[in-house]
Amino acid sequence: MDREAALALVRERIPNRNLVNHCIAAEVIMEALARHLGLPEEDVARWGLAGLLHDLDYAETAEDPQRHARGAAEELAGVVDDEIVHAILAHACHVELETDMDRALYAADPLTGFVVAAALVRPDKSLAGVEVRSLKKRWKEKAFARGANREQMDTCASLGITREEFLTVALEAMQARSEELGL
Repeated sequence: MDREAALALVRERIPNRNLVNHCIAAEVIMEALARHLGLPEEDVARWGLAGLLHDLDYAETAEDPQRHARGAAEELAGVVDDEIVHAILAHACHVELETDMDRALYAADPLTGFVVAAALVRPDKSLAGVEVRSLKKRWKEKAFARGANREQMDTCASLGITREEFLTVALEAMQARSEELGL
């Protein structure tokens, strides 16, 4: 499955525009992480697909976390490679985090909301003015982006990436594609 087909599927299956933007943000971060780790472009594309497709079944499973990602994994089996399917299951804690792709998606998933929240509290509601130092400051505020699990995001360390590197890579990637993200 190529990116265009994956995006069309996401837009077809996910009626909520904010959730579509979340999936695109996860894609953007996953691609940036793959590049940061020095992976070849074919892997960058695969990591991006994992991010883009990770919440494909969320509209049907939002009320039942035990089902979340299982339907997407079943639907995508044989359509995308097994590592992507495993990462989708791993981000929802249905299987162990085994690969770097698994660990990256698990850490990146809540980071999208954290970065978006930092943009939305700005007067211009834009990613352009968000800085890593403001993300680091907000990190300590438990009430800020309460749903963005800091422990989960901190698993970026299992990729050999510091929190500051993780925030920098993600923010710069999201800023570069801010128009697509609506921010």
